[in-house]
Formats: sequence, C-alpha cells, structure tokens
Amino acid sequence: MNILLVEDDKIIASGLEYSLQQDQFSTMLCYNVESAKKVIKENLNEIDLCLFDLSLPDGSGYDLCRLVKEHSDVPVIFLTAIDDEGNVVMGLDMGADDYITKPFRIRELLSRIKTVLRRYQKQAQSSTIIDIESLRINTLEGKVFKNAMEIQVTALEYRLLLIFANHSGQVLSRSQLLEQIWDVAGDFVNDNTLTVYIKRLREKLEDDPQQPSIIKTIRGLGYKMGE
Repeated sequence: MNILLVEDDKIIASGLEYSLQQDQFSTMLCYNVESAKKVIKENLNEIDLCLFDLSLPDGSGYDLCRLVKEHSDVPVIFLTAIDDEGNVVMGLDMGADDYITKPFRIRELLSRIKTVLRRYQKQAQSSTIIDIESLRINTLEGKVFKNAMEIQVTALEYRLLLIFANHSGQVLSRSQLLEQIWDVAGDFVNDNTLTVYIKRLREKLEDDPQQPSIIKTIRGLGYKMGE
C-alpha cells in the first residue's frame, strides 16, 4: 500500500514516514503543496491513501484534497492542529474521509488509516457492476453490455467510458477527459482524437447517436453521463 504523506514539519514527517514503513506501508513524502501536486499528477494511480497536513507553507491540504478528488476516489485523511468544527466540516464536505488532530498517538493514526482502507476495499468489491440507463459495465471482467447484449469496445473506448461512468452526473470538460486518458493509458490523445472516440462510443451505445441520451453534450462545458 502506497501512502502520499504531505507534512511541512520535517521532524514530524520523518517520524511518520518511519512509523508507516515499519507497519509495511510504502511512502511518498512531500513538504509542500507544489511538490505534492507534481506527485499527484504523475503518480495518482499508484497512491492508495493520502495524508495531508492542513496548513502548508505554500497552500492548504484542502487544495490537495480537491485535486485528488477531482481525478480519483483515493481516500484522504487530514492531519490538523486546528480542532475547529468549521474546518473539519469543510474538509469532510469536499470529500476527505477522516481527520486527526495533532498531537496524536501513532497507533491511533495507523488504526484510522486501516479503517479507511478497509472501507474502500469493501466498496471496491461491491462496485464491480455499474448500471447506467440501458448500460451495464462489468469492471471485473472488463465487459460492456447494452440491453443485456455485449458491446465490443476498444481499450481506449472502455477507459473513456469508465471515466464517464465513475463521474456519473458530473460535467467533464474536454481537458479533464484528455488529462485522465493521458495519465492512465500513457498514449498521446489529442483533441481531435477525443472527438473521434466519443463519436465511436455514441455509435455503439446510443439508440440515436445524433441525439445522444447516455453521453450528453453540455454546450460550452463538456459532456455528462447520467443525471
């Protein structure tokens, strides 16, 4: 399990990193927002959990939490010296999974980390089937069905469909789609290619590709699947 730890106090960071590694976690350590953003953009798919100090020299753990949650469902725990209800609620509202107030006992932190990870693992096991309108995506088998009939899609079409499905009801801009496909596939996909792949998906999934109801165009903003 890989943990991204962002803590500007180098003494605290060193102690946390040592304790996590002693408990068989691998760690990626950053001391500020700028370096953490770089790690997130380049290695998000390798991160299993994030530990973010709330107060950082060049920004806030909120900024990092927002960035992570925009692109993935990686769990986030805040480390904070501010035991204030408003700050805690703000963090939880933006998608953080837990917080722990400094000073804390390392065993308590490790217990909370394992509790959050167990919760995510259970969710992952129960969410191998995604149903959206007439579509069913079996992520365990990597198969797509429309009205119970299997639809053949390419690897990149499948990845694009998963991005839409995992953000059901959200409007995704073209730049967001391009960034996520690039990060995961490692293949160069330009704006024109994205247009082609969305067109192909619509031809395979929509009853009427000219009037799409599954992958909808939100004029001037991007695309949306589901409500």
